[in-house]
Amino acid sequence: MKQTTNIFLLATLLLSFLSHAQFTDEVNSNRPGKSMMAFSVGKSVFQTESGVNYITEDHEGLKYNAKGYNADFVMRWGVFKEELEVIAEIQYQKDSYNRFGVTSDRSALRQTVFGAKFLFYDPFKKGPEKPNLYSWKANHRFKWKQFIPAFSGYAGVNFNFSENNLFSNAPILEPNFSPKVMAIAQNHFGTRTVLVTNLIYNKIGTEFASIDYILTLTRGINQNWSAFIENQGYNGKYYSDGIIRLGAAFLHRKDMQFDASIGTNIKSTPSIFSAGIGFTWRFIKNYKEVKMAKPGTQSKMDKKMDKKAEKNKRKDGVE
Repeated sequence: MKQTTNIFLLATLLLSFLSHAQFTDEVNSNRPGKSMMAFSVGKSVFQTESGVNYITEDHEGLKYNAKGYNADFVMRWGVFKEELEVIAEIQYQKDSYNRFGVTSDRSALRQTVFGAKFLFYDPFKKGPEKPNLYSWKANHRFKWKQFIPAFSGYAGVNFNFSENNLFSNAPILEPNFSPKVMAIAQNHFGTRTVLVTNLIYNKIGTEFASIDYILTLTRGINQNWSAFIENQGYNGKYYSDGIIRLGAAFLHRKDMQFDASIGTNIKSTPSIFSAGIGFTWRFIKNYKEVKMAKPGTQSKMDKKMDKKAEKNKRKDGVE
């Protein structure tokens, strides 16, 4: 209860400082949340996202507790097309496990996933919407179009390299590999707020299959800082739970980001708390800019403004 209270106090403190947006072409990381955004890193861009988390686990029913750390490492690489990226996710965990007064050390790769993501729909493909120079009302009215999200699909494979399932409380062993698919939606509400939704079907065709979701709400603070709050849910035969996370990210340089986050779950079987820091870096030397709008695709307002500008030029030339 104390951990949960601390989380919501920190959330209130973070959200109270939100004032301006941070939407630039700098590094765009999935961290510090666990959701996957719809947009890729870009063709020929290589990006790493890593973090270290302190974790505690206490199970009332099985009468055990554990504490230690896990390390996450994600590699993202844009290949072939602007919309496509391949992704490798690795998580290593080491902790001290105590049950009935007997303590043992556990260490293994807890998660290894290889997959690919493709952006099927981009609402910003024609570039950002230009302001209406004739109407203040048109620029500030509510726009339903912001509820149309960018949409991506993901497909991958889980690999289980932990032979004795060290971190599983299930009575049976997990398979060596299993499929994973995901639907990803990303909404931009104005220039400040981004909502990412992940719907996941994990470990398909196995006894450990689950239908999961992640909702991540990110808000800009200023040019360098952003904050997020996230809810993740699991619904499977051997594990169902809900997790709440929150944290902040700091843009150190154009291609570097630091982050910090904390999280807790809603159950006591087991009760889990985590706190961690992370780092994102990208390599863009081989990236070539892709124009989002093609000639001749201007809106009616753009064409009207272009004609007016051309008319004024001819008028100035006569005078």
